[in-house]
Amino acid sequence: MLSHPPAKVHRMFELVEPIGTVTFSEVVNEAFLALGMRNYWDGYFAGRAAPLGAAPAEVVHAVFYNFAEGEVARHIPWVWGKITPEEAIAVREQASATALRQLLGEWAGFPALVRIADLATRAAVSAPPEGRPLYAGLRALDVPEEPVARLWHAATLLREHRGDGHNAALVAHGIGGTEAHVLMALSLGMMAEDFGRIHHLPKARLAAVVDGLRDRGLVDAAGGFTDAGRETRRRIEALTDELAAPAYDVLSADELDELIAGLEPIAAAVQAADD
Repeated sequence: MLSHPPAKVHRMFELVEPIGTVTFSEVVNEAFLALGMRNYWDGYFAGRAAPLGAAPAEVVHAVFYNFAEGEVARHIPWVWGKITPEEAIAVREQASATALRQLLGEWAGFPALVRIADLATRAAVSAPPEGRPLYAGLRALDVPEEPVARLWHAATLLREHRGDGHNAALVAHGIGGTEAHVLMALSLGMMAEDFGRIHHLPKARLAAVVDGLRDRGLVDAAGGFTDAGRETRRRIEALTDELAAPAYDVLSADELDELIAGLEPIAAAVQAADD
């Protein structure tokens, strides 16, 4: 029995996503490049994997789940020869807070943001960590004091908690990492070969993944969704929301409504500035 309606849990995902993903912006990229990273993906893997410690590529690949074989190993452990996980955590937090502050503009100084950051943090640090390796690593870190940094940190915790659960839902439905990207592309009305996360894969390799989904009745002859594929995608998303819901058990219905209402203009400001 969920404490809050699934629609509100899903709405929280929609609202924390643009806030948490400022960590993948150019401001953060430039901060990592300044410390010797060779490209965007060095900084991406250093920053996002840092809460796991100096984990080998095999572990990061398993935890991140949806990168193609060999992609993680092009960056890890190389990055740990240039920067420590502790340094990567600090750079990521500082640069992400800077990026979020820039995107928020005048919102960054509003007193209401303090209350929203506090509510989001209460939820973010109360979720069950079992079976959530990336979330557990993040939760072991100190929570920033400064409100904008705290809001980013809370959004990142909630995002990765949901992401760990999403990976569990994919595993439960027998969907591999690259297959998940194919299903995501189709849900967005795109063909797999046009989707940014996998369009770079060798054509034969991507075709083999699509063929495997076709053999299982999830993709049709033209490369689009079958009814079974669409239903599988729906079930995965519903289970992901269900697994994300316990993070909000600590909040009353009124507090969750307050958090959603407070996050809506903040997320809108971030998306508008980013666009």
